[in-house]
Amino acid sequence: MKNKENLLKELNIYLANLNILNVKLHNYHWNIQGRGFFELHSKFEELYNKASEDLDQVAERMLILGSRPAASMKDYLQLSTMEEKSSEGISSLDAVKALKEDYNLMYNHSMEIINLAEESGDPVTADMMTDFAADYEKTLWMIRAYLG
Repeated sequence: MKNKENLLKELNIYLANLNILNVKLHNYHWNIQGRGFFELHSKFEELYNKASEDLDQVAERMLILGSRPAASMKDYLQLSTMEEKSSEGISSLDAVKALKEDYNLMYNHSMEIINLAEESGDPVTADMMTDFAADYEKTLWMIRAYLG
């Protein structure tokens, strides 16, 4: 596989971003305030459960490809291109707007990795990332509908 090293580097950054996103979704789930609390509280739980499943898929794919995935908060914070969110109350509107930015970042990064995987002759990783991109696309559509 050509460009395998670059693909693995990007998968590790993706894994770090996904871990930060997972923590942020828990943060929003616990700290959301205001209108839409009930529906968003449940939605954030659904999203962090999905993120947790995706984490496992990415890490296992990296192991299959012969690489060791990042697996510590220190590593995630160093690798991530996603901003953390402090532990404080957040309005439902601000949480959804922040989530839109994060899901755009994840969508765009997944599309980059699809291209890298295809260039590297790795259709399995490309397929996995295509599934993730489709999920981000659908969630972004829902976010846009929610925001009006």
